[in-house]
Amino acid sequence: MLNAQLKTEEHGEVASPLAGVLALEFKGVSKSFGSGAQRTVVLKDINLQIREGEFVAIVGFSGSGKSTLISLIAGLQQADEGEVLCNGKAIDGPGPDRGVVFQNYSLMPWMTVRQNVALSVDQVFSKATPAERAARVEKYIDMVNLTPAMDKRPSELSGGMRQRVSVARALAASPDILLLDEPLSALDALTRSKLQDEIIRIWSQEKKTVVLITNDVDEGIIMADRIIPLNPGPNATLGPEFHVTLPRPRDRAAINHSPEFKRIRREVTQYLMQVGSAKNAATEGNVISLPQVLPNTSREHQLEVNQKPRNVVAVERYVDFSQVSKIYPTPKGPVKVVDGFELKIRKGEFISVIGHSGCGKSTVLSMMAGLNNISEGVIVLDGREVDNAGPDRGIVFQAPSLVPWLSAHENVALGVEQVYPHASKQERQAIIENYLTRVGLADVWGKKASELSNGMKQRVGIARAFALSPKMLLLDEPFGMLDSLTRWDLQEVLMEVWTRTKVTAMMVTHDVDEAILLADRVVMMTNGPNARVGKILEINLPRPRTRKMLLEHPDYYDLREQLLTFLAECDHG
Repeated sequence: MLNAQLKTEEHGEVASPLAGVLALEFKGVSKSFGSGAQRTVVLKDINLQIREGEFVAIVGFSGSGKSTLISLIAGLQQADEGEVLCNGKAIDGPGPDRGVVFQNYSLMPWMTVRQNVALSVDQVFSKATPAERAARVEKYIDMVNLTPAMDKRPSELSGGMRQRVSVARALAASPDILLLDEPLSALDALTRSKLQDEIIRIWSQEKKTVVLITNDVDEGIIMADRIIPLNPGPNATLGPEFHVTLPRPRDRAAINHSPEFKRIRREVTQYLMQVGSAKNAATEGNVISLPQVLPNTSREHQLEVNQKPRNVVAVERYVDFSQVSKIYPTPKGPVKVVDGFELKIRKGEFISVIGHSGCGKSTVLSMMAGLNNISEGVIVLDGREVDNAGPDRGIVFQAPSLVPWLSAHENVALGVEQVYPHASKQERQAIIENYLTRVGLADVWGKKASELSNGMKQRVGIARAFALSPKMLLLDEPFGMLDSLTRWDLQEVLMEVWTRTKVTAMMVTHDVDEAILLADRVVMMTNGPNARVGKILEINLPRPRTRKMLLEHPDYYDLREQLLTFLAECDHG
């Protein structure tokens, strides 16, 4: 068992956070869904105590029951066994003493920011005067820094701003307990860090009890007093508690140097990896061998069928972005979003592209994919200018782009049939089965895409992209919508398949650790408009890489700091 009670060098052992008034308690709680043979026990024998004013983070796998846990506290669902107590009383339904912020923004689209926040204020403080209610609404809108947007509707706001409205609405009802169900997981890294800071600031001012469901270990360390893993379901149970003893306030740049931060991060991550490995070992299937057949996009196949070969391109500039720009027309005149993007990529190289939201990362990728016209400059892939989309580039987007009425197998087959028309049916079948098995979908080949979870859909997208055997693999934040553990799992899949295929790859990501783990070089883009390559960081870490090796390598935190420093400088700029 990993040591969950940690110490700080400066402060010695920290007093147990379980001293004080009990705000929430789970006593032997179990929750199931369905009946008879279809009954699934989601949570099993959950025991947990949370003290008044404490900030607790629950981390776990997708489908492990984290949201069910929050729903039980919120009173939106009832336990089958055991008790959930709030301030010593059994929870039997929703109440204004518990405010909830969900992952998806649950705002009324026809109402302004002011009106959305007023919904909760008018309900909870119905006996207050109109002036008092209006003042409360304005107070909490100001608290999340949205006063200038008070009379805008949700459609006029960014995703981060909409989530701020949700936080303001929950807080304006003055709950004793704030429940945050992955509220920041769909946001870019900069917006996410800013909202984390807002929530911590409000928590310290308002002295609320906070339960945060998160898919991000770093988020838990930055924000929480305790991190508690929820082990995979069905029959999900709580893992060991990890006390976060870092002094507050916690500065992201400063704690990167802290031995205590590194130790907490390592222990939580290693525990989750151990649980994930056990889960995967229980579900792994036998991988089907790939047949010896080449895709019709390969140079070797073209030679076989007597197509005229193109000039051999130097390996050092297999992909060549030459002064590439993208200009969009606007009512105020043309705006150059990307300005002179310049990059040479070696054959077989893995490039990560990182930068703040809106800096043009995805625009660059979409021009490479042939999905977005190039305004200025040129992109060359393997000696041929990119001027349209083609199967020689496999693409995985953040949102799974599958045909919903087709099965996982049929979705992958769409690509395979396009690039292997010369292969036999059995060979094509082996290719499809190989990649579906490699991404952990051996048991759901026949399921329609609409029946799969987001994580499973993304696995199908990755399988389809690799099955094309493309010259260039393009990944646009493919794991951004997934929980950390599913993301780690798919990163391992991606690394394993990439190591074997050595396909040239370019990934857009907002995750610093993901960029370092996967890449040979990290390209840092400046903020837009007029975004361009700011710096390029060589990742001279040995391969094959694992997350465990990364956490223990002496150069890792230095590389991490260089990326964080660049992003911070861009933010301030």
